Amino acid sequence: MVLRIVIGLALTLAAFALAGRRLWRLYRLAMAGQPAPERIEAVRSHPGRDLEAQATEVIGQRKLLQWTVPGAAHAATFWGFIILMLTIIEAYGDLFDRRFAIPGIGHWAAIGFLEDLFAVAVLCGLAVFAVIRLRTSPKRLGRDSRFAGSHTGAAWLTLLMIFGVVATLLIYRGAQINTGVFPYAHGAFASEWVAAWLAPLGTGTNSVLETTFILAQLAIILAFLVFVTYSKHLHIILAGPNVLFSRRPNALRGLEPIRSGGKVLDFEEADPDTDIFGRGKIEDFTWKGFLDMGTCTECGRCQSQCPAWATGKPLSPKMVILNLRDHALAKAPYLLAANDGERENLPAAVKAEAERPLVGDESVNGVIHPDVIWACTNCGACVQECPVDIEHIDHIDGMRRHQVMIESAFPAEAAGMLKNLENKGDPWGMGSARRAGWMEGLDFEVPVVDGHLGDDVEYLFWVGCAGALEDRAKRTTRAIATLLHQAGVNFAVLGPAETCTGDPARRIGNEFVYQMLAQQNIETLNEAGARTIVASCPHCFNTIANEYPQLGGNYQVIHHTQLLATLLEQGKITPVTPVTEKITYHDPCFLGRHNKVFTPPRAIMERVPGVQAQEMHRCKDRGFCCGAGGARMWMEERIGKRINSERIDEALATNPDTVSTACPYCLVMLGDAIAAKKSSGEAPESLEIIDVAQLLARSTQRPGSPAVPEPASPPGAS
Repeated sequence: MVLRIVIGLALTLAAFALAGRRLWRLYRLAMAGQPAPERIEAVRSHPGRDLEAQATEVIGQRKLLQWTVPGAAHAATFWGFIILMLTIIEAYGDLFDRRFAIPGIGHWAAIGFLEDLFAVAVLCGLAVFAVIRLRTSPKRLGRDSRFAGSHTGAAWLTLLMIFGVVATLLIYRGAQINTGVFPYAHGAFASEWVAAWLAPLGTGTNSVLETTFILAQLAIILAFLVFVTYSKHLHIILAGPNVLFSRRPNALRGLEPIRSGGKVLDFEEADPDTDIFGRGKIEDFTWKGFLDMGTCTECGRCQSQCPAWATGKPLSPKMVILNLRDHALAKAPYLLAANDGERENLPAAVKAEAERPLVGDESVNGVIHPDVIWACTNCGACVQECPVDIEHIDHIDGMRRHQVMIESAFPAEAAGMLKNLENKGDPWGMGSARRAGWMEGLDFEVPVVDGHLGDDVEYLFWVGCAGALEDRAKRTTRAIATLLHQAGVNFAVLGPAETCTGDPARRIGNEFVYQMLAQQNIETLNEAGARTIVASCPHCFNTIANEYPQLGGNYQVIHHTQLLATLLEQGKITPVTPVTEKITYHDPCFLGRHNKVFTPPRAIMERVPGVQAQEMHRCKDRGFCCGAGGARMWMEERIGKRINSERIDEALATNPDTVSTACPYCLVMLGDAIAAKKSSGEAPESLEIIDVAQLLARSTQRPGSPAVPEPASPPGAS
């Protein structure tokens, strides 16, 4: 008895010392990053919301269960370990008293049953994991495996160790039954099975097995604890805190503002020599960024859903986090050194790692290749899928900000877009004089705000750059205006007073130009007294609703599909003419995944008589990007397959007559892909893409009545 107490306590002290040392080092490394006081304040301000997040995301395994089979296996293993914490208490108690039972509950048959039930559930989960690993291994599937780039060896060792925990548990419990010291009279069915196998060995042998396997179980558990702190399975410890400090309800919608030293950067007072502009070094990440790096499970769910990765680009959201993590760990001795003298004595490899640029191509041995950060469309699929709430987009765009504002290193073709935004207020450089051109030829007058909105104006229609200046998008704008007029809605537009929201500038990383445009718009909107803004572009919708509040611009913003669906429901718009077509709807990322607007566009299609709606296999919160977000609209796509082409291939699989969407960017990108497919004979000449507003406008026109006039096409408009 004394010997097993000594062995058990010695193993415990050694394991806690090793694990504690590692965790303390990781904590110090995270604290070498930038402060993030807003994360602490958010937790203090919304304790109820955070408790809900822990209950649903961590305990409830919500995101994991969206992947039914692996999710169920992970949930069984996770919940199993929660229940099996009771058996760990029992094992430590057994070191001191062979007849130990947890006070108050230690003899309940239900507890013994639950412990064995979840022990078996964990074993079943391990079997599922093994099959999944074998079927989807990188050796078998290459880059198509979501585990490509992950540390698969560590995963197999983890499965083996978890199996060891459960196997030793059942053996020592079976031996206890045979020696008469098991605390549960009945209910522990799996332990009873093992006891039946061990019974022929006799009481003496079972007594030795009991002691041996209690110590074996504690040894494996403690070894697993140490292993977890040194491996990707650190997420077992960090997942809860990472979810707690994540941006709730999700890390999509608006980007974080630039912070330096924990405070939002004021460009008028910023000092390029001391302030931090984005992420240029690993220590420019906040401690929450380091927490993200340490929490990554390497499951590859983000990678499997990334449109850039799916079309042959080098961007894997998983590998971005893993490469940053590996770099942070390799640079840790440098970051944690007490002074310059201590840094001078560091090994050459550590010094070389400390000098590596965060972003750079092979010639400079950068941690992250430029092609990686510029391939991101900001679609949000990675954040949506991540079971531990890692914020990939904020990290990628943080690196973009440093590249643009400090290094002036970004795709050359985007320079014209940024120059046009700064000088003309729109990405095409057409100027404010053309912003009212879309109204020409309408048979009603569209009120243009002159100063303050009148009290009778219900909505300010935010047209957006594309809606005012791009030919295909102008058709949508005219359809929306016509529908609002038919419904008797009092609305007005800003016309020449409107300028770009700044979304392309912010998403490419030029926060300075974004803030310049945003502050100009906020001043205009405040002067107009805008109450409810209707935006036809999801990017404008997202920016005004979710990013302008960071600069003091707080408005009620809705998308045009939300308003049109409401007007249909109220009977103010009545579709009368059937549109007998098979239509598949494409979810814009910034409308759907970022802002959860899935139902209104579909509700509009359902109300149009004759429409046969057919969903693509990737839709709603798992929709596939068109390739335009993240300012990719103004960058060339030189690597791999074009994302818009991949999406149209998915649309063509539904054999549609028409593709519909609710975003001008998507109209352009998917329209270009359709045109390319037509020229190669892969799509019928009759196939077209339209906004759902255009579809509704067609149905409200009675047979024989004139259609909505086509917009004029000034030179260079498209």
